[in-house]
Amino acid sequence: MPFLRGPVRGGPVVDALSDETLARLCEAAREVALCSRVLAKTGDTVLTEVLRDAVPPVEAWRHHPPGDVYDSEYHAQYYFHAHPESELVGEEVGHFHTFMRPLGMPEGVAPAPLPDLQPDQDGNAALSHLVGISVDIMGRVIRLFTTNRWVTGETWYAADDVASMLEGFQIDHARPSWPLNRWITALVSLYRDEIVELLQERDATVARWQADHPGSYVYDDRALEVMSERLVDVEGRIQEVERARRRRARQQAAMADPAWQTRG
Repeated sequence: MPFLRGPVRGGPVVDALSDETLARLCEAAREVALCSRVLAKTGDTVLTEVLRDAVPPVEAWRHHPPGDVYDSEYHAQYYFHAHPESELVGEEVGHFHTFMRPLGMPEGVAPAPLPDLQPDQDGNAALSHLVGISVDIMGRVIRLFTTNRWVTGETWYAADDVASMLEGFQIDHARPSWPLNRWITALVSLYRDEIVELLQERDATVARWQADHPGSYVYDDRALEVMSERLVDVEGRIQEVERARRRRARQQAAMADPAWQTRG
């Protein structure tokens, strides 16, 4: 998969976030760290977990685990696969694709009214791609990205509608791996704000491409694959969130101090 190139871009300024948002980030950061730690104790990573039953060498395009991972309560879904080595960029060895199916979407969300929109015969087939998560050989996340419609065969939803699905992404069962499922759930939460930006950039890319290529039907154009991306540093993000939590706690403690309140 050809990727755009660029530096790591910072996330939201955590010190400016609301208490509720910072608390959500702290919870997600601790969950990601916990899952990584317990896997490391047995020499495992999220990559070895998702490829647990794979026979090396990993075959390009094959979904892992077979049949994907689908939570029938929350209707979230994901799989991992690799592209041919000639298409890999940098240290990436493969990536997760994450989705939400209609039964898990917020009320009122509907597909974009594209001219080739097909009816959803069973009411839960018109899934939406949320974000791709690239990892290296050690299972470390190196980038997040969005894709064109043809890449995953998704149904297209507007960026704001896809953004509304992110909070509901949850894989809450034990197969194929309890720590892997908890990890990917928490990672989407940890980077929710960045994913929203990526989705907005995705739709902006669609508009620019259509304007520059008037004879192309953008959603099926094989020349346009990756729509937006971010290089990320998960360990750095976890540390950033924890430092912000400590600063917020000190500030709140100081403001609650009667001596502080009488100053000035």
